[in-house]
Amino acid sequence: MEETTMITKPKVRRKAGSQSIPAAIQPSGGVQRATSSYLRDTRSGVIQSRPAFLREHRDDIRQAWDRSAALAMDLIQNSGRLKGACDQIIADTVGTELTLNPQPDLTGLGYDDKERADLINLIKRRWKMYAWNPAECDLRGKLTIPQMADIGIRWFIAYGESTGVLSYMSQAQRRRYGITTGTKMLMVPPHRLSQETRETEGLYQGVFHDENGRATHYRFNTRESGVNVTADYAARDARGRSLVLHAFDPMDATDVRGISLLAPTFRKHIQHEILDDATLQMAVLQTIYAICLTSEKPSADAFEALEALSAIDGASPLATEFLNYFSGSLNAAAESSISVNGDPTVSHFAPGEKLSFESVKVPGGEYLPFADSLSRDMARALGITFGGLTMNYSQATYSSVRMETSSLWPVVLRRRERIAAPHYQMPYESWLDEEIGEGRIPFKGGYEAFDANRDRVCWALWQGPAKPTADDGKAAKAATERISNGTTTLAQECADLGLDADEVFQQREIEHKRYINAGMPSPFMRNMPSDPASADDDDEPVPTPQVV
Repeated sequence: MEETTMITKPKVRRKAGSQSIPAAIQPSGGVQRATSSYLRDTRSGVIQSRPAFLREHRDDIRQAWDRSAALAMDLIQNSGRLKGACDQIIADTVGTELTLNPQPDLTGLGYDDKERADLINLIKRRWKMYAWNPAECDLRGKLTIPQMADIGIRWFIAYGESTGVLSYMSQAQRRRYGITTGTKMLMVPPHRLSQETRETEGLYQGVFHDENGRATHYRFNTRESGVNVTADYAARDARGRSLVLHAFDPMDATDVRGISLLAPTFRKHIQHEILDDATLQMAVLQTIYAICLTSEKPSADAFEALEALSAIDGASPLATEFLNYFSGSLNAAAESSISVNGDPTVSHFAPGEKLSFESVKVPGGEYLPFADSLSRDMARALGITFGGLTMNYSQATYSSVRMETSSLWPVVLRRRERIAAPHYQMPYESWLDEEIGEGRIPFKGGYEAFDANRDRVCWALWQGPAKPTADDGKAAKAATERISNGTTTLAQECADLGLDADEVFQQREIEHKRYINAGMPSPFMRNMPSDPASADDDDEPVPTPQVV
């Protein structure tokens, strides 16, 4: 009987927690552990190669503010495209001006609807006369309120913020200038706001703060009679009325100052300028040297080789013949000429020479796509359309223009409310306070009632220009449809067009009565919007006209 051989599996003791499956081996030989987390880098280490440090955003602003402001001003002053972009931003945001639309809450103050409407109309008329009179609204007597807002937006683009100080003229000063109001606005360049920081005293980048982080004073480095003067201006007076205008768009909750809107675009804009300069220089060089003379003549190294060959026994006659041949060719070339002027002439060339005319090869096919990419980056940061920045609409369609405008219009509205409107609201509140206090605008209960309800009475909306449209006809039809189906109001449609609904109503009423009294058909007489006209109902009776 044969014996059966048993094969047993060897038992190997392994330490608990050890890994039985081999790990992936890195090229360097180390063990690469699989991870599932943020910042997982590529094999080339592209993330690791970009240094980044985390700190408070206001510290970044304080460190870069001076350099950013200087660069932004230099670029704007030396770039027609950026200058045009600034003008476009101002035009989109405020147009010619922001229109006052007072919204006082007069509940409990004894006003009925007619009295409220009369008060609003009086405020509008007097504000218009004040805001457009530089002698009345500007301490220097040079700028209107709309001009101050334009300057404030330019400062916001270049400096990232706009600053101003509210002042008040006494009766004696007013008599000196022959003016009525004492409320005056003084625009102060943001670079005059100190960069000084002493956090132990609550001073950070020129702004003093209390224990709750609220601004109490602003330190300005002004210039008086040729002498630099440092002065601290209170943020508010004893009654809580604002005295310093500081408009900026904070990125972080702890930001104290703003930074140039162009700061993220510096690199792209400078790269674009370098690209344009290099392309232009190459084009100029290729244009100047577009005529090339190609020759098969040997270089200086070949002549040195012939001289060395002449030193060899038996090779001297051959070298001499070559030198004589080239000498004759050069002599013949010296007698010929090439003239490129009003009377171009070309003589015979030496053997092996060829004249060619080269064409300009720049900009190449990659220039425009790359330049457009840089421009789109800048347009996005500035909050304007690509066409508005470059005036290039070659690839634009109706749908693309509509989508581009629709996506950027909320940015315009946001800039209008947060940057432009404070340049109107702050002097408006102080002006209205003075008008009621000195009796030029009557108010029930007198100044005491107004002072007790200041915020409610001073509330106002500021309406700007209408949203741009690619097709005014389609936009008008859409507005008509919204009114017809009751999804909007005339007041809302007027606001979207940058118009005051009350002023539109009053003007239409005046014109309508004028036409009727003159026996002429009024242009405001039409069918009801719910009964659209049809091309097939010519025989139908004409409905009675209604006044809308």
